[in-house]
Amino acid sequence: MDNTINDTSKDKRTNDILLGPLERPALQFFARNMPAWVNSDMLTVLGLLGSILAGFAYVMVGRGEIKGNPWLFVASLGFIINWFGDSLDGTLARYRHHERPNYGYYTDHAIDGITSLLLFGGIGLSGIARFDICMIALACWLLLMIQVYLKTHVTGTFEMTSIGIGPTEVRLMAIILNTTMFFTGIGGSIWQPTIEGQVIDMTIGSIIIAILAVLFLLYYIYQVTSTAIILAAHDEERLIRRREKEARKAEKARLKAEKKAARVLEKQHLDKDPEA
Repeated sequence: MDNTINDTSKDKRTNDILLGPLERPALQFFARNMPAWVNSDMLTVLGLLGSILAGFAYVMVGRGEIKGNPWLFVASLGFIINWFGDSLDGTLARYRHHERPNYGYYTDHAIDGITSLLLFGGIGLSGIARFDICMIALACWLLLMIQVYLKTHVTGTFEMTSIGIGPTEVRLMAIILNTTMFFTGIGGSIWQPTIEGQVIDMTIGSIIIAILAVLFLLYYIYQVTSTAIILAAHDEERLIRRREKEARKAEKARLKAEKKAARVLEKQHLDKDPEA
């Protein structure tokens, strides 16, 4: 196993989210006015606590009716806390020039995996959507995360967004859906397909999560295919350049060997005929 540590501080970050013009000034404001005793590790833990709160709130939603359920607002509060901690920890570190790129990259994304499990698991246990569908969506989402990290490693570019949508937009959409469900209670079964003799209750939430799972998978396939094509072309160009370099080196060695052989023959000729 290669234990070499890659310097992630050299990775290029792209973050062209739709809410960027609002989010970036807000994060800079919070970083400038953050008390000195607060550090980026505390904010990372705060972000994790926010996701735990959101996941727990969703579980509690499943213990009552969806319409008018106050736990939906608690889940939204969890998303806000998660955004504050998860988005601000890196900004604060960069503002104070306390960057730890390898540590930060590793811990942030390791925690992102836990956050994803908490949120999809919580929604699956809430009754808003079927648990099995939520787990399929989680698997597809984790595939997307893996693709981002692999692409960062091989290209040196960390793409934090896709088509202008990043974690901030996803959190906002979840908050809007929570608010909509609080006032409308759209969690009831609206479709009951029969699969192999078993009736499957499909709520609006289940359908939405199922659609998201399909979109995650399709986008994963698109990203893997397009990235593989680009990398293959890049590696092919590099392979051609390497072969050309090796050919030039071989030709240079051949010419050098011919010159050396010619000098040896000339010397042998002079030794045999000193008067030449």
